[in-house]
Amino acid sequence: MTTTATVRADLVTSAQQFYQLGWMLGTAGNLSAKNPDGSFWITASGKAKGRLSEQDFVRLAPHGQVLESPLPENRPSAETSIHQAIYDLFPEAQACYHVHSVEANLVTQFCEGDSLTLPPLEMIKGLGIWEENPQVSLPVFENYLDVPKIAQAIRDRFSVSCPEVPALLIRHHGVTVWGTSPTEAHNRVEIAEYLFRYIVALG
Repeated sequence: MTTTATVRADLVTSAQQFYQLGWMLGTAGNLSAKNPDGSFWITASGKAKGRLSEQDFVRLAPHGQVLESPLPENRPSAETSIHQAIYDLFPEAQACYHVHSVEANLVTQFCEGDSLTLPPLEMIKGLGIWEENPQVSLPVFENYLDVPKIAQAIRDRFSVSCPEVPALLIRHHGVTVWGTSPTEAHNRVEIAEYLFRYIVALG
């Protein structure tokens, strides 16, 4: 049975693994996952991801109201608005992960316009693409210091055209993925990062 405690435990485990891989160094990145009641836990702002504990989160209502904070000083991630956009746009999403890797930033140099062509590798099945020699692109968004501006761009674009894969890139920033469970979101981060490494190596 999924509980708010197990949700946070999953997020802590992923954060620690991503830190070890160099994708969540320092306080970079943010992870969230829904609870059975529709609220969601998100990493608190300014927390070192390699030393994250189950106290380092904030529970929010879908519209953003803080419902619970294990530590009084906890504030929601500065990129909460992106997670809210994903959950609003894709009701099936139960987890949303955003990491900062070197490769995710480098591949934005290979973008044509507002998308990145993904290589037709077997691994792309991990993003839900079950086609022979698929021609798939990953949506790319401009980076802004004003994060709600990024979130609004995501809402505007995806409201008109649904992405081919459950992932997006923010230029010179990082990748965001979502899934129907924390496990699926974790796996999709790994798949996306594998594809980025391939593109950079091929480059």
